[in-house]
Amino acid sequence: MSNGLISVYPEELAFDFELEKQTYCDLKVANNTEHHVAFKVKTTSPKKYFVRPNTGVIQPWDSCVITVTLQAQRECPPDMQCKDKFLLQSTKVPPNTYVDEIPQDTFSKDGEKTIEECKLKVVYNTPSGHGNADEERLSSRSFKRMDSSSMQAVQVLKEERDAAIHQTQQLQQELELLRRRRNRKSDPGFTLMFAAFVALIGIMVGFILNLAFSAPS
Repeated sequence: MSNGLISVYPEELAFDFELEKQTYCDLKVANNTEHHVAFKVKTTSPKKYFVRPNTGVIQPWDSCVITVTLQAQRECPPDMQCKDKFLLQSTKVPPNTYVDEIPQDTFSKDGEKTIEECKLKVVYNTPSGHGNADEERLSSRSFKRMDSSSMQAVQVLKEERDAAIHQTQQLQQELELLRRRRNRKSDPGFTLMFAAFVALIGIMVGFILNLAFSAPS
């Protein structure tokens, strides 16, 4: 979906809905202009969803990925129909603007600046509609040999792996943001702090990847 300043893919937020389980959906937002573009994500149900990042600045002709997490739900919506909506606002900002420098009134419609809006609906899918048929048959035969406690343990490990992979992607985005900030900093103290933080993120990413790939597929 193209909205002038930005393009958003996919055009709707589709979640594989399962009771008492978190699920994820990624949005790719691309800047279609030669300007710096700031964005902000809003939802009609902020307690149900975790959006990261929910605000940001995309450099000219660049893009970013927004991860939307549907929190674990105890009840299914009627007929699996979801009425939740998302709104992605975008506007031009001065060159070299960073997310921590965005004024609070950036997305206010008061004034002369142009605020573009992209509305996204939410769709819930059932997990049975996904996956390779051979893999599903293999999984079915394997699960029949397991008792209920073993199946539960495998499910927990899969959820931890999925969460670890998304956490790794988020850490990598934050690391890239810090690298860009470092390029405009000349303070030695900032450089040392940056190096320490990068080392810490490296350790965390290594640990998360080890956890992710040690979990059963």
